[in-house]
Amino acid sequence: EVQLVESGGGSVQPGGSLRLSCQTSGFDFSIYDMGWFRQAPGKRREGVACISRTESGGSSYYVDSVKGRFVISKDNAKNELYLQMNSLKPEDTAVYYCAADPSNYYCYDNGFPSYDWWGQGTQVTVSS
Repeated sequence: EVQLVESGGGSVQPGGSLRLSCQTSGFDFSIYDMGWFRQAPGKRREGVACISRTESGGSSYYVDSVKGRFVISKDNAKNELYLQMNSLKPEDTAVYYCAADPSNYYCYDNGFPSYDWWGQGTQVTVSS
């Protein structure tokens, strides 16, 4: 069974940091593109960052709103995906999801493709 389980969310003050983790199982992690998405109250789910599979060069992509503040990484040996979030802002408040995509060469190409598998999400709250 394919499983993706996020952890590491919590409540922090503006300017704080959090590190999200996504533990996966049931699929070949090394050949999948992986991404982080988020959904804030009253808004649609949006892509945040992604990292392409090794065959595609393992390149990463960040949306402008998080570029320079967030860092995506992965550990193929542990089948885990991470998102280091620094200088957090209230606008970052959302439920964060990790996702896997086996069907696209790059994890981002003029937009995020449709990812096949999703975790249940972890809440991140940034407030004073």
